[in-house]
Amino acid sequence: MEKLRAARDTLRCCLEVSKELSADLGNAKERLKKTNQRLALLESCISKISKKCSLYNKIKDPLAHTIHLSDSILKMFQLVSGLENTLLSSDPSSGLWDYLDTVKRSGESLRFLTGYCRLAIPWLEQVESLLEEDHDNPVADEGYLGNVKKFLETLGEVQAMEERFWSKGGSLVSALDKLEGELATLLMGDTNMIDKVHAIVERLAANNRRESCVSVYVEIRSSFAREALQELGLDYLETPLNELESLQSVENTMIDQWGMHLEFAVKYVFEIEHNLCREIFQKNYSEIFARIVSQSGIQSFFEFAKMVAKGKKEAIKLLKLLEIFAVLEKLRLDFNRLFKGKACRDIQNQTRDLIKRVVNGACEIFWELPLQVELQQLPSPPPGNCGVPRLAIFVTGFCNLLLEDDYWSTLLQVLEIHQGWAHKEFNENLLTNEIHNIMTALEKNLEAQARAYVDPTLSSLFLINANQYLSEYTRGTKLCDIMGDQWITRHEENMEHYIAIYLKESWEKLKDEEDFGDAFERICKIQSGVLLCDKGLRWRICEAVLHAVLPLFIEKYASQVVDIKYTPERVERMIRCLFQPELEEFGAANLTKCTELISKVNSVVANPICSTPTAA
Repeated sequence: MEKLRAARDTLRCCLEVSKELSADLGNAKERLKKTNQRLALLESCISKISKKCSLYNKIKDPLAHTIHLSDSILKMFQLVSGLENTLLSSDPSSGLWDYLDTVKRSGESLRFLTGYCRLAIPWLEQVESLLEEDHDNPVADEGYLGNVKKFLETLGEVQAMEERFWSKGGSLVSALDKLEGELATLLMGDTNMIDKVHAIVERLAANNRRESCVSVYVEIRSSFAREALQELGLDYLETPLNELESLQSVENTMIDQWGMHLEFAVKYVFEIEHNLCREIFQKNYSEIFARIVSQSGIQSFFEFAKMVAKGKKEAIKLLKLLEIFAVLEKLRLDFNRLFKGKACRDIQNQTRDLIKRVVNGACEIFWELPLQVELQQLPSPPPGNCGVPRLAIFVTGFCNLLLEDDYWSTLLQVLEIHQGWAHKEFNENLLTNEIHNIMTALEKNLEAQARAYVDPTLSSLFLINANQYLSEYTRGTKLCDIMGDQWITRHEENMEHYIAIYLKESWEKLKDEEDFGDAFERICKIQSGVLLCDKGLRWRICEAVLHAVLPLFIEKYASQVVDIKYTPERVERMIRCLFQPELEEFGAANLTKCTELISKVNSVVANPICSTPTAA
C-alpha cells in the first residue's frame, strides 16, 4: 500500500513537471517565430552588404590609383598654368637663360601632366564600366557613377591642354617662335654668343624645330659668307670664256686673284663657319656646313677654274693651269679637313673634277708643245727687219718661266699624277727631254723662217739675230742649265758661220761691181730696214763691213773723190748707221725698237702658241 501511494505521488509530480514543460515549450515557439522573422531581415541586409562589398572589391584598385594620381595631376596643372603665364609675359631678349628654362619646364610639365591623365583616364573608365554593368547595385544609385563621369570629363580637358599649347598661337609655339627670332638676332651679331646660340638650338631641336632652326642658321650665316666674299670684288669670276676664246682675255692677275681669294675663302670665311657650325651643332654639323658653303658661292670659284681649263689650248694656258693646281695643292689639307664626309660629297666631286681637268689639260699642252712650236705659222712675207722672231723670244722666255722653281715643281707633280693615272712610270728626265724637244722644234721653225727669205743676205742676217739671241739671252739661265754649254757654243758658232756668209754674199761682192756707188747704195737700201738688237753684235758686224768695204773703196776710188758720189767718211758713216732702229740716211722710220723686242723676253703673253698652227 505504501508503494502505491509512493507511485501515485511520483506520477502526480511528473504530471506537474509535464504541465510546466508544456508551458515552456509554448513560450519557446513564440520566441522562435520572432527569431525567424529577425533572421529573414538580417539575411536581406547581409545580401545588400555583400553586393556592395563585391562592387567595392572590383573598383577599389582603379579608384586607389586614380586617387593617388589626382594629387599629382592637381599640382602639375597648377605648375603648367603658372609657367604659361610666365611665357606669355616674358621675352628671351630680356633674360634668355630664364626663358629657356621656362620653355623647358613647360614642355616637361605638360608631358608629365598629359602622362598622368593618360594613366588615370583608363582606370576611371574601368570604374565607370563596372558601375554601368552593375546598375542595380545600390552603389550606382548613390551618385557615384555621375561623379566618375564628371571626373573623366575634367581629366579629358586637362589632357587637351598640351594640344592647346602646341596649336597655332599656343603658348609653347609662340615661345619657340620667339626663340627662333632671338636665334636670328644672335647670329647676325657677335660670334661670341656661341653658348646662347647652342642653347637655343638644343631647345628648338628638342621640340621638333631642328629643321626650322637649321634653315634660319644657314640663311643668315651663308649671307654673311657671301657678303665677305663679295667684298673681295669677285666680278672677274663671271668673265665669259668659251672653248674657242683665247686665254689672252684672262688678265695675268686674274689667276693670282683667284688663288688669293680662294685661299681667303677657305682659310678664313669657311674655316670660321666650319668651327662655328661644329661648336653649335656638334656631331651633326657637316650637312649644315655644306649647305652654308654651297649657298655662299664656292661654285663660282670652281666654274671660273673650269672655264680656264676649257679654254683654247695655248702655252699660256699651261702656266695658268699650273697656277690653279698650285693653289689647289696648297689648300689640299684644308679642303680634306673642312669638306670631309658624305655631306660635302658635292664639293669633293667638284674638286676632283677640277683637278682632273687641270692635270689632263696641262699635260696635254706640255706634251704637244714641241709639235706646236715646229708647226707654228710662219709670217708671210718674212719680217723685213730680220729681227729676232717673237716666237723665239716667247719660247725661250716661256721655257725659262716653266723652269722656275714654283712652275717646275708644280709641273713635276702634275706629270707624276698624270703618269700615275695612266699606270706609267714617272721620271724627271721626261721633262728635261721635253724641254730639249721644244728647243729643237724652235730651231727647226727658225730654219724654216730663214728659208722663206728670197735674198740670202737677209736670210743670213735673220739667222745671225736668231743664233745670237739663243746663245746670249739663254746664257746663265735655267734653260741653259738644261740645254748645256755645248748648245750655247753651237749657236755661237752658227752665228759666226752666218756672219761669214753674210759678208761673202753682200759686201765682198762689191769688188766685182763696176759701179761701186750704185752697188753700195743698193746694198745699203736692202739692208736699211734690218735690225740687230744686240749693240755688241751690231758693232761687230759694222766693223766687219767696214773692214771689207773701206780698203776696197780707198784702193779703187780714193784718187777719184772729186768724180764719185761717196767719200770714205760718208761710206763709213753710212755703214755705221746700218742695223739701227732708225736710219736717217734712207728714211726707214717706224721700225720696231730693239729695246721693245728684248723687253718681251719676260712676257709670256707676247705671242702665245696656238693649238691649231698652220704648217709652213
